[in-house]
Amino acid sequence: MTISRTLLASAVAATLALTTGLANPAAAHDRAPGRADHHRASQTIVGVAAGNADFSTLVTAVQTAGLVETLNGTGPFMVFAPTNEAFADLPSGAVERLLRPSQRGQLTRILAYHVVPGRITAADLTTAIRVGGGSATLTTFEGGELTVTSRRGGLTLTDSAGNRIGISAADIRAANGIVHVLDGVLTPH
Repeated sequence: MTISRTLLASAVAATLALTTGLANPAAAHDRAPGRADHHRASQTIVGVAAGNADFSTLVTAVQTAGLVETLNGTGPFMVFAPTNEAFADLPSGAVERLLRPSQRGQLTRILAYHVVPGRITAADLTTAIRVGGGSATLTTFEGGELTVTSRRGGLTLTDSAGNRIGISAADIRAANGIVHVLDGVLTPH
């Protein structure tokens, strides 16, 4: 089953919003990881990420790519958020290279590959997999595709490079979408 591209423009706006939401370090401090779910749900996707130390590399990447404003937009967006540990698993020096100003286009492309238009929950993904006969295809903001399948105890994404990445936590709600936590970094073509 293919999830429609009709919300692609919204995803772009959401990606940009993420960058502007991180401009206020004091506000990020107020979004501590221990806050209640209802508090997180009133924040944008950027605010949710900025309020969790496990996403500091992602937040830095979003700021560097200039995507804060987009990801703070109205959305709705579904963001697959790699943790710091996921970024650390990349080849040595990869993150540092991507954060260079000369690599902004490539970094933006990679981050946009982690965003899908819509407010798609894990239950929605599971239903799409069932209806799709064992898999579902998502079209990312970047324009690439991800394949979602079930695995014991959770969901797995397969990116265009053939990497299989698990969703380690799902359905973190934000005012403008949903965040699903990844144990790896997705790679577009």
